[in-house]
Amino acid sequence: MADFDIEAIRAEVRAMDYVRGTPAKVAEWRIAYEDSRHNHVIENMIPTPNDDAFWEMMLEEAVSPPLVSKILLKLTGHPNADPTLPITPMTAAGVESP
Repeated sequence: MADFDIEAIRAEVRAMDYVRGTPAKVAEWRIAYEDSRHNHVIENMIPTPNDDAFWEMMLEEAVSPPLVSKILLKLTGHPNADPTLPITPMTAAGVESP
């Protein structure tokens, strides 16, 4: 991933109208994320500290995995991103992907 401005994204996420996960769901998502992260490390795809901070922030904000995926698509300016999602793409925010 690219280096995201975590606090700017957090502000946009907090402004969104979405159903937050329950503490039990967030605990499940955290375990799934840790498993996924472990698999990426095994595949030599080491997450950066910014990657880890992004995922941690999403868990703190209780964002469901499907919504996280939509947010990532919008952040990266992917052509399949939901144009109605109130997230500023990184290119529009002046940050280019590597």
